[in-house]
Amino acid sequence: MADPLLRTIGLRKSYGTHEVLRGIDLSVLPGERIAILGASGSGKSTLLRCLNFMEIPTSGTVELGGRLLGSEGRGGGARVYAERELTQVRQRVGMVFQQFNLFPHMTAIDNVMEGLRTVKGVKAPAARERAMAELARVGLTDRAEQYPARLSGGQKQRVAIARALAMDPELLLFDEPTSALDPELVGEVLGVIRSLAEEGRTMLLVTHELGFAYHVATRVIFIADGEIHESGTPDEVLKNPQRERTQAFLARHREFSL
Repeated sequence: MADPLLRTIGLRKSYGTHEVLRGIDLSVLPGERIAILGASGSGKSTLLRCLNFMEIPTSGTVELGGRLLGSEGRGGGARVYAERELTQVRQRVGMVFQQFNLFPHMTAIDNVMEGLRTVKGVKAPAARERAMAELARVGLTDRAEQYPARLSGGQKQRVAIARALAMDPELLLFDEPTSALDPELVGEVLGVIRSLAEEGRTMLLVTHELGFAYHVATRVIFIADGEIHESGTPDEVLKNPQRERTQAFLARHREFSL
């Protein structure tokens, strides 16, 4: 079996006295597509934000490519992460947000180029060529010079996916990428994600699109109260859940077709 691309041990995240993640143990193998399910407030998005260090874990460890990240804190306290190391991690672990997070004063192609220019130091002609290739991958070459205000929600999200892909990430994190979209625009974004899955991309996907999770994911995780409550294949978790909390959650989401 291949070594995990990413592994967390005892990952915890608290905000004051409120503990959002309560000891997450997770291994992600190369090529795995893991759908993360759970009710609002269960810790799904916080988990993703800790995996690319937009949020710093309160305790626990994260390994990427077999290397333990950060250094031990004083007196055995929380691990300490250097900003340079985190910048490297964020290049390797790309993230696509629920609300797109595009720069409104930049065109679509400039948004895709930005990380290549500022983080990787790629010169403008090469960055533009790469950005155009990624926009082509998501079907948006004809919108390259449009500003976000002129794009639909689905188009904005596809630009955001192109931006993440341009950085050559080893792992892609999707944080409810369709939840801010009008229903008629959901399919175009899911189609892009499905095509990435077919390429063998490693990805973690927080989603309420359970039918999509069933058909695309190799593993499904159900999170409740900041803990992994149930984990297994799509058939095991979505068709034959063993835990009562999972069963109750799925009973409210039976509108999908397996």
